[in-house]
Amino acid sequence: MSRLLPAVTLPLLALLGIAVLAAGSDVLELSDSDFDYTVAEHETMLVEFFAPWCGHCQKLAPEYESAATQLKGTVPLAKVDCTVNSQTCGRFGVNGYPTLKIFRNGQEASAYDGPRSAEGIVSYMKKQAGPNSTPLHSQEGLDTFINNFDASVVGFFSRSDSVLLAEFKKAASAMRDSYRFAHTTGLELGLKHGVEADVLLFRPPRLNSKFEENVLKFSDPISVSSLRRFIRDNIYGMCPHLTSENKDNLKNRDLVTAYYNVDYLRNPKGSNYWRNRILKVATQFQSRGLSFSVADRQEFQDDLEEDFGISPSDGAELPLITIRTREGHKYIMQEEFTRDGKALEKFLEDYFAGKLKRFLKSEPRPENNNGPVKVVVAETFEEIVNDPTKDVLIEFYAPWCGHCKNLEPKYTELGEQLADDHNIVIAKMDATANDVPSNYDGAREVKDLLSFLKKEATHPPILKREDEEQKVCS
Repeated sequence: MSRLLPAVTLPLLALLGIAVLAAGSDVLELSDSDFDYTVAEHETMLVEFFAPWCGHCQKLAPEYESAATQLKGTVPLAKVDCTVNSQTCGRFGVNGYPTLKIFRNGQEASAYDGPRSAEGIVSYMKKQAGPNSTPLHSQEGLDTFINNFDASVVGFFSRSDSVLLAEFKKAASAMRDSYRFAHTTGLELGLKHGVEADVLLFRPPRLNSKFEENVLKFSDPISVSSLRRFIRDNIYGMCPHLTSENKDNLKNRDLVTAYYNVDYLRNPKGSNYWRNRILKVATQFQSRGLSFSVADRQEFQDDLEEDFGISPSDGAELPLITIRTREGHKYIMQEEFTRDGKALEKFLEDYFAGKLKRFLKSEPRPENNNGPVKVVVAETFEEIVNDPTKDVLIEFYAPWCGHCKNLEPKYTELGEQLADDHNIVIAKMDATANDVPSNYDGAREVKDLLSFLKKEATHPPILKREDEEQKVCS
């Protein structure tokens, strides 16, 4: 019997070790050996594939831990260290960190493309765990559903076997990651809102204003594409509350943002005081292609410091105004915001007149740049990298990146070996401290490449006319 004790005790200790790890964190740690078994035990699970040296992973870690605690008993959160469990990470095509994926009953369901804050992860994953569309049976239930921080899409139908309801649920399933859906077959609820078989979009009550409709009716035939288009075009209204959770949905716009103390829990009146002044100006410029938003300055202080070099003490009392275009161009309103909106009006008129100077985040020019690898900053990018007399190889790196650190001695050696070749420049640029050129990450089709060039090129691309192409071919 004594000879069997080690064989029995070792697995027992291993199990105890796992239990201790689980007790110290609400995030499950998965490995190559237990991944499939553990993931299959849960209806819905969020898994982070990470590397310990990754800066973005380190930044996400406390948010992920907090979200796991808040979601405990609802949706489990797990993580896989890809430096140790390469088999699992390779199987799911992980090629960057952190990569987050949603699994359902052991099968990969979709990539997680939601917010990276604890609150955002919780909100996103709760939608994943619940039904595609919440059934409503009473006025109280409807009031509770639409009295939410986010906008609500509610379908009113006469029967539970309605073809329109089935199509609505299909649309809700396709868009559940981004929007909130509910439906009712109670005629009395529809009659109160003057509808019978319709879909209404309720904007968040805290953002209701006299400048726009607060409830919008969907008037087209219900389909996934038509409902998606309606929601996309209307859900945020004229001046949404920009948050960490919805910022990705608003980034492909020419967006004016007013940063100040936005706090709808503790100070809704003060939050809307400034927003109403932004809205008044927005009514004059919205038709010219600009979108508007308000955001809590404290929530976005890291972004403001990183993207605009704005410290917490810079003009903190009044709204701070910025413009970010869909091309990535950035502008800051230098004049102090005025309550009558005149300063903002002038800033926007100057923007449309092309009088504003773009903000460019750049490190100082290096005093000595005679090393084998030339240091490029945003201010010197044009003169060094786009020098028409040179061929330039440039590395965009992050100081915390493990791969970049491993490459550094080899890259320096390359520069040393080419030091006497005056036609080639070996260069590097800290991508975390400087604005860098736009990266292409679209599809590899001609139409997609042309679309990128049309958006990013200094001069509009000149394309061959069809008749000229036909002459060449004939």
